[in-house]
Amino acid sequence: MIDATEARKGITIELDGQLYNILDYQHIKMGRGSAQVKLRLRDIRAGHTIERTFQAGDKFERVRLDQRSAQYLYQDGDLYYFMDTESFEQTPLTSEQLGNALNYIKEGKTLTISRYGDEAIGVELPITVELLVTETGPSFKGDTSQAGTKPAVLETGVTIQVPFFVNIGDMVRVDTRTGSYVERV
Repeated sequence: MIDATEARKGITIELDGQLYNILDYQHIKMGRGSAQVKLRLRDIRAGHTIERTFQAGDKFERVRLDQRSAQYLYQDGDLYYFMDTESFEQTPLTSEQLGNALNYIKEGKTLTISRYGDEAIGVELPITVELLVTETGPSFKGDTSQAGTKPAVLETGVTIQVPFFVNIGDMVRVDTRTGSYVERV
């Protein structure tokens, strides 16, 4: 059990029989009365986010998730199959479980799968991934007095903003937390 004042970003808790990941944490102390903790939570199984306010003395059940290394194999309809790198067991995950991670995974990449008991809940991406630029507009020299950006479609289908010097066929490093361009590789 953890106290509401000990809640931090990234911790997984059980609340009303559901598993939630803490996305944002705000400690509020009014002039009178007890302190409150405002949490923005993401339902791990359903994927939606909620905001809840708790008193400082409230307690939550902290959930321990098992982290396993797995390689992304292929997609079949709405299911995405991953193979555990130690036991070679295949685990299917739905697009709802993967969420935003679908924009950054490609076949053959190794990721970390979070498990709660025997149930696979989702994946944890590395902080940055390297992806190939498949579509982008032309670069015009001297368009701006400052560094400018243009949209580029990557091999996974996600569109990000890249500097003008990036061309089709270039490999770029993308921050998976923000979905932004980091550098050309």
